[in-house]
Amino acid sequence: MKIDILTLFPQMFDGFLNESIIKRAQEKKLVTIKTHDFRAYSQDVHRKVDDYGYGGGQGMVLMPQPIFDAVEHLKTEEAKVILMTPQGRPFKQETAYELAKEKHLILICGHYEGFDERIRTLADMEISIGDYVLTGGELPSMVVTDSVVRLIDGVIEKDSHINDSFHNNLLDYPVYTKPVNFRGMKVPEVLLSGHHANIKKFREEESLKRTKARRPDLLEKR
Repeated sequence: MKIDILTLFPQMFDGFLNESIIKRAQEKKLVTIKTHDFRAYSQDVHRKVDDYGYGGGQGMVLMPQPIFDAVEHLKTEEAKVILMTPQGRPFKQETAYELAKEKHLILICGHYEGFDERIRTLADMEISIGDYVLTGGELPSMVVTDSVVRLIDGVIEKDSHINDSFHNNLLDYPVYTKPVNFRGMKVPEVLLSGHHANIKKFREEESLKRTKARRPDLLEKR
């Protein structure tokens, strides 16, 4: 998979792209991730990419020209262009699975007060990571990238994400490690039994119990 991220602040991605699973996925050639400063595509002598909005209002608005030129330069026949915006489709695990099947993603990070409405015409999809507003689309693009990359074959063990929270609209079951007894809190006996059928049943029951208590809305979708 190839992921291109359009941003005004490419240095924000330095740590994200060079640590942990994302770094290893790139080293294994399972994904190529590049950031692009769309100031480089500005036709203004001062590399200006924003201006005041028509009709007044607070803040600066991203201009269409640099972003159109950047997308048109990077776009391939297989590319899916995604606009990061609070007005977009709520990002869920099923969306991550859907995007993990793509060969090329282009993520556009908005900033300032917003972006010229005509930029929307570039997007195949608009994504929101929650009902709140951030200073820009950089953090949401990292969230989407991380969520998608871990689902690419070979990045992590398949069983690791099959049992994730939200798979089949259930929250994940509780997990434990050493010591068996920590400050009076003990690992459930069934997990120490070695009886795989009982362990499987325990985990299914705990998953349902946890979902009912914390996210009953998910059970309505099952």
